[in-house]
Amino acid sequence: MNALQSIGTGLGMALFGWLLQTTISGVTRKVIARIQKRRGPVWYQNFRDIMKLLNKRSVTHGWAFDFGLLVALAGAIGTAMFMPVAGIVAFKGFDNFFMIIYLAALGVFGRALSSGSSGNPLATIGVMRGLTQNIGYKVPYMLLVIALISYYRTSSISEIVELQRVSGWSVLVMPLGFVVAFISLHGMLGKKPFDTYLAPAEIASGPLVEYGGKQLGILMIAHELSVFIEVSLFVNLFLGGGATLPEFLLKYAFIYILSSSLGAVMGRFRIEQVVRFYYKVPIALTIVQILMLAVMRGGVR
Repeated sequence: MNALQSIGTGLGMALFGWLLQTTISGVTRKVIARIQKRRGPVWYQNFRDIMKLLNKRSVTHGWAFDFGLLVALAGAIGTAMFMPVAGIVAFKGFDNFFMIIYLAALGVFGRALSSGSSGNPLATIGVMRGLTQNIGYKVPYMLLVIALISYYRTSSISEIVELQRVSGWSVLVMPLGFVVAFISLHGMLGKKPFDTYLAPAEIASGPLVEYGGKQLGILMIAHELSVFIEVSLFVNLFLGGGATLPEFLLKYAFIYILSSSLGAVMGRFRIEQVVRFYYKVPIALTIVQILMLAVMRGGVR
């Protein structure tokens, strides 16, 4: 595959990721509505909302506000291009976990820069909460993945998926790690009780408070791509990815709908409760899991 084909495949993967997540997000809204005894919107409502917003005018709060938004979108698209799905790898040899994490951080930085430049104190509070929470769930998550990489002796996502087809899914090797990774994913997705950085009744949706029109539409696209990256990474690392596209889609939809459904019936933590929780329960379970893995393999290599 030459460079142009790789770039084309990568852009196609980013488009696929956006279409997939926007569709499943719409379906999930319907599922949550049923849980709450409502009818809910049609499954394609998110597409309608994004297209409507992109056709509206928006108010700018300076060059950093707009530039950060473009950085967030570019970071999300760039990261999605490297994500392997059902054996499809746009850039073979570059689907490295650490590369994906570094690229994803660009999107986080862009959103923080844009929201923080809006001048609204509620947005600033939301950004600070989001970054604080990010540290909370990334520590146990990164420790787990590093242990997983040591176990498989590779940081290539596609190679880890292939190894799981031979030896079984990672959830069987690291059951406690699977639980911790799911808790971390729940925080990454911003589902209750970990939606403290949004908290509509407290800080008026925090980082989103000053967005409208085209800017909000772009932010929604970047958000859907970020969710696609986070859930796909989880499925690839712990559930064996997918030998076929339908298998991958089934696992992907199950994980996202499960997380969203749990969030629909939970209350919200305060920010100090979020940090305290992540630095107690997940880290304790992570340490136990790493010790179990070390005993099973005679030392994590």
